[in-house]
Amino acid sequence: MSTIFSKIVSGEIAAYKVAESNDYLAFLDVHPLTKGHVLVIPKKETDYIFDINDDEYMGMWVFAKIVAQGIRKVFPCRKVGVAVVGLEVAHAHIHLIPLNNVDDMNFARPKLTLADDEMVGISEAIREAISEVTNSSK
Repeated sequence: MSTIFSKIVSGEIAAYKVAESNDYLAFLDVHPLTKGHVLVIPKKETDYIFDINDDEYMGMWVFAKIVAQGIRKVFPCRKVGVAVVGLEVAHAHIHLIPLNNVDDMNFARPKLTLADDEMVGISEAIREAISEVTNSSK
């Protein structure tokens, strides 16, 4: 079964990508809780995050950490929150959400609708910040 996330990985569906490696992909949530809400996925489709093999699982968290550092540079916030829910799409994914208060991570509240040009600008800004983070750590 091919999920919407697998279709993003294959290029069948467009996404606002912020980071990509051979094994992982990070892109903006199209129905974000806050500006800068990013999803991190393994490219290999696995439904349940705890079914991912150990090396891929740990690699995904290291990748998510780098993405979170980029998010925080673009969206000054108290923290970048992390959530793994996994019920809405049968493809393991991590939500990275800029937080200034606990309610920023309330999945029951109405989602934002952002214009395409704003989503493009956000994805470009996060991509640039991630590049700065990875270049400064070398």
